Amino acid sequence: MSTPDGLPAPAPPSPGEVRRWFETAEDLVLPSEARNLADARDAALAFARASKAANTRRAYRAGVRAWCAWCDIHGLPALPAHGEDVAAYLAGLRVAGRAPATIEVHRAAIRYLHHLGRQPVPTDDAAVGETLAGIHRSAAAAGYAPAKKTAATVEVLRSILAGIPNDLRGLRDRAVLLVGFAGALRRAELAAIRVEHLETTTRGLRLTLPVSKGERRGRAVTIPLPHGAHGLCPVRALQVWQAAAGITEGAVFRRLWQPPTGVEGGPPPRPKLGHAAIEPRTVARIVQARATAAGYPPGALGGHSLKRGALTTGMERGVHPARLKRLGRHRSYAVLDEYLEHGDPFEGHPLGEVL
Repeated sequence: MSTPDGLPAPAPPSPGEVRRWFETAEDLVLPSEARNLADARDAALAFARASKAANTRRAYRAGVRAWCAWCDIHGLPALPAHGEDVAAYLAGLRVAGRAPATIEVHRAAIRYLHHLGRQPVPTDDAAVGETLAGIHRSAAAAGYAPAKKTAATVEVLRSILAGIPNDLRGLRDRAVLLVGFAGALRRAELAAIRVEHLETTTRGLRLTLPVSKGERRGRAVTIPLPHGAHGLCPVRALQVWQAAAGITEGAVFRRLWQPPTGVEGGPPPRPKLGHAAIEPRTVARIVQARATAAGYPPGALGGHSLKRGALTTGMERGVHPARLKRLGRHRSYAVLDEYLEHGDPFEGHPLGEVL
């Protein structure tokens, strides 16, 4: 197994040693200079790590940890692994009740482990592919379907916003919902917005995302947030929130927490405003809490509901798929379709006028 200088090169490596090596490689930072081959290899590992989003790296770390533990129990090599062993591992996950989508993440984690270790990738083995195909087919035959959060279409969004008060927390949450909807933003994109990312124009705000999941080459992405005239203006909501919170620089959406109650019977103290940006998970909690307060079933909506709602609303308005793909910043139409919530299948049937 190839490893950067300074890391042990076990021969043969035990699953525990593989796990420790992987976690060390994942923690590598970009060296300030590449003076020798070891520095260049460290840089390559650091850049490989940077190619993955933080959530993806966390999922891969958990997947490699579980894979190595399984190999340790069964006395099998974790790196390099054999295709039939990977197939058995994935099959065992399904038998234990893990969802097919989760099993795909474990497969990707094992693939990434071998990529970093510069070893032949066992997940491309025919046994693995056939096992996964069988997992998906048997799950579908058993009635399994991946749960999707309800799309926060414009009608849903209006009903949620109607019940949000105009206190400090309400102003923040209203801005989160409207900006996320208007920009078809992912949770991480929404949470990471900073004042310097926003540029005022006559037609609205230009939001620049330094990092976007859909942009594989790492280029910044610019998203228009137009002025609205129907009570759903993201620009107005954002300006009101920033003015109320006194935010002129740094993170736009920040954590709020409730200080201890003051005098008994008196008004509740004003929430405290932090300096750090909210976490992506906080975006999901905001959507869920406000939707539940509006009468939607708990858990029906989540962080992806804003993006799904924006794209579904555009689809229902007859917007061309190419424009929806651009709004959602998707690499393919197949990925775009995953975000759309299709309504009545009889509506607009291609043969409806001739049958």
